Amino acid sequence: MTTSEPVKVLAVIPARHASVRFPGKPLAPIAGRPMIQHVVERVRKAQQVSRVVVATDEQSIKTAVESFGGEAILTRHDHRTGTDRVAEVATHLPAEIYVNVQGDEPLIDPGTIDALVSAMLEDDTVSVGTPCTLIAQSGDIMDPNVVKVVRDFDGNALYFSRAPIPWVRDTREKVVAQHWKHLGLYAFRRDALLEFPTLPPGDLERLEQLEQLRWLENGFRIRAVETNYDAVSVDVPADVARVEALLREGSGS
Repeated sequence: MTTSEPVKVLAVIPARHASVRFPGKPLAPIAGRPMIQHVVERVRKAQQVSRVVVATDEQSIKTAVESFGGEAILTRHDHRTGTDRVAEVATHLPAEIYVNVQGDEPLIDPGTIDALVSAMLEDDTVSVGTPCTLIAQSGDIMDPNVVKVVRDFDGNALYFSRAPIPWVRDTREKVVAQHWKHLGLYAFRRDALLEFPTLPPGDLERLEQLEQLRWLENGFRIRAVETNYDAVSVDVPADVARVEALLREGSGS
């Protein structure tokens, strides 16, 4: 890696080759192009992003990104989380704000990225930001694969959980409860991001298997920004057909 002039907002897309359920996922073809290309092209549409780089542990992914005109850098193989990989990038590429974009979301919404970055720029006391969206399907509330978040009056995350939070105790009353889904997109200020690999994981992170709880357990504040976008990720090969169908319908435009 080479050091360059600082940029305002650097979007980093971690892309691992190894995946238990879908090896080589970043290069999986979707509508004739590798998935990572879809992600890069959509992130480039975000008006608040100054530069986009793919952080990978595999030369074939780096070569593929460069073949379509993208920028990619090689990182270590032993990172436990995507945030750790982004933190490695931050040690070499200075920026004010780093956006961690999941490499398996080929329909990522540029507007949501802009809203998240804007929230960070408007309040320089916020070190970490992430989006959330209102849950529309009642089944998602009880689904442990759908991570829920509850917030304080200022929009800061109080807790993230796989459990249905808030829990409506008195079902005899007519209660209108809103449940918010956490989306795996993050924005960090540089100092906070560089500190993340040194933070000790706590019991909550280990129990829930949610890395964002490490920030809360270590006293950081996370601003949870509302969005209407709901993530569509590619977790297994069967998800490719679903994304291609959405692209044909124009849902991913």
